[in-house]
Amino acid sequence: MIDPIKRLQRSAWLLIVVGFPLISAAAQQTVFQIDPAKTSVEFTLDASLHSVHGKFEARQSELRLNPASGALSGEIVVDARSGNTGNGMRDRKMHKDVLESGQYPEISFHPVHVDGQLSSQGKSVVKVRGIFNIHGVDRQIEVPTEVEISGNSWSAKIHFTVPYARWGMRNPSTFFLRVSDSVEIDFAAAGSLGEAGGTSSGSAQ
Repeated sequence: MIDPIKRLQRSAWLLIVVGFPLISAAAQQTVFQIDPAKTSVEFTLDASLHSVHGKFEARQSELRLNPASGALSGEIVVDARSGNTGNGMRDRKMHKDVLESGQYPEISFHPVHVDGQLSSQGKSVVKVRGIFNIHGVDRQIEVPTEVEISGNSWSAKIHFTVPYARWGMRNPSTFFLRVSDSVEIDFAAAGSLGEAGGTSSGSAQ
């Protein structure tokens, strides 16, 4: 029969051996809080007479990164109904005929992996892979991303192209005005850093 004290010691040792890697893995996760007040989503659509510029509003969200594996989780959500170009008639047409934002009120991105080395401080250029959802359809995309970390704060810039017509959305061209089948997106985000299971190192204002 095993001595009770030895059994307790063995159990404690097993807990340390098994539990320590799990605690270490959790501690390795970095949380990127996204502050909507410091985030912009702008788009540019080329047209025959001039380029159309507009913007969307992002919602507060967070991403979680495991630096060791590059695994990235979370969600970035944009309010499709907030799309605004500064022209009421054009915006109504965009929401009704192109985005159909009444039926598809959200545009989202679910990242899954970061390719490249992300520095703990300073600037890095990486590629982020994930699922982009617009007009109710998921698409796999990979976007080059410039990230800068300074202390407990971070910022990122992303530029990518959405071939909306090829993805099933209507091209709003008319006989007198022709517009591109693709739209250019410029996404700039910023916020604070934290650790999974802990509190944010900064606060979103």
